[in-house]
Amino acid sequence: MEKPVRMNLRWVMLAMAFLATVINYLDRQTLSVMAPVLLDRFHISAGKYSQIITAFMLAYTIMNGISGPLLDRLGSRIGYSLTIAFWSAAEVLTAAATGAMSLGAYRFLLGVGEAGNYPAGVKVIGEWFPPQERSLASGIFNSGAAIGAMLAPPLLAWAAITFGWRASFVIVGLLGFVWMIAWLILYREPPVNPAEPQLPAPSVMSLVRDRFVWQFTLSKVFADPVWYFYTFWFPQYLKVGHGFSLAQIGRIGWIPFATAFLGNLAGGFLTMLILRTGVSAQTARRISVLVFSGCMVAAFPAAIVSSVALSIALISTATFGYSGALANVLALPRDAFPKNAVASIWGLASMGSGFGGMVFSLVTGWLVDHYSFRPVFMLFGTLPIIAAILVWTLPRTSRADASKPLVSNV
Repeated sequence: MEKPVRMNLRWVMLAMAFLATVINYLDRQTLSVMAPVLLDRFHISAGKYSQIITAFMLAYTIMNGISGPLLDRLGSRIGYSLTIAFWSAAEVLTAAATGAMSLGAYRFLLGVGEAGNYPAGVKVIGEWFPPQERSLASGIFNSGAAIGAMLAPPLLAWAAITFGWRASFVIVGLLGFVWMIAWLILYREPPVNPAEPQLPAPSVMSLVRDRFVWQFTLSKVFADPVWYFYTFWFPQYLKVGHGFSLAQIGRIGWIPFATAFLGNLAGGFLTMLILRTGVSAQTARRISVLVFSGCMVAAFPAAIVSSVALSIALISTATFGYSGALANVLALPRDAFPKNAVASIWGLASMGSGFGGMVFSLVTGWLVDHYSFRPVFMLFGTLPIIAAILVWTLPRTSRADASKPLVSNV
């Protein structure tokens, strides 16, 4: 009976990581959905709003370099609990904001906590799932981001219209504490693989010198700002570009994130189909990344179409592509490295993600203030091409059995 119980338990662990990511994105999206209201209320320009986003991304970037190694040392049970408790408290505190400065401060604190979600979730998947199932498991885990972002516009718009914008932050923030209690009750240690001895986490410097790690990190610099643009700026684009009200944003703003959810599932299933041809897991994932990165280029024509329906359709194609690619990117570190290094590698990669998010968010604010959203869409239709090339040319290495040295060609 032990084996079936363990097999069922891994899906419970995945479900919890999925729910944590839903909450993570509900918290993150609260400000984005409220932006059309708060920017008017507090007289905040697009440039100033980009600085508030940058405050979040700065904390997110710094803490990713810390949270990954910390999670490898604390373990999934305690580490995941602490990170969600911190970001939930920061979300509740945002209800007390009185202007751009305080919004930036509370978003900074949110970034400190939210930085731990992806290293923790990827660590849980690496501990509980075999290589052939990790793309699917990663897709399900990451689909929480799309579900959270999809639920945010209608739910938060309704909450703000019904109870006021401050209540939106409090309601969503409290969900994290409910999750934390459930996690502490349900979590169990993963089964030990005798072929993979339990080793301490590697030093950060040994990882930084590894070509796979720094090239993987560089790919995140160019790929993830695309997603940040849609999550942070899409409601404001609907208001500025098409004159949408908060209620209209609530009715329409979920669509690109619904297709992102489908992309997560499609990314995992496509890789499973490619694996049946006999190629390696690393090759199958890279092929999938190329296919879905092609969908992300759809953002480019969104810059020049005048139809709101066509614009949303193109943006939705891009978010579908991003999530399909990410479902495979999430699994790449565990293919190449032992589980004791995964959270640390993902933490470093997320630093690259955060750095790219900061830079391109500031660029977005400047372009919107001085020109329009048109050059912004052209920019984010181009970045995925660079990211896909970097992923495809990653070193073909595998030290997943924890018995090989961590440093590859540099």
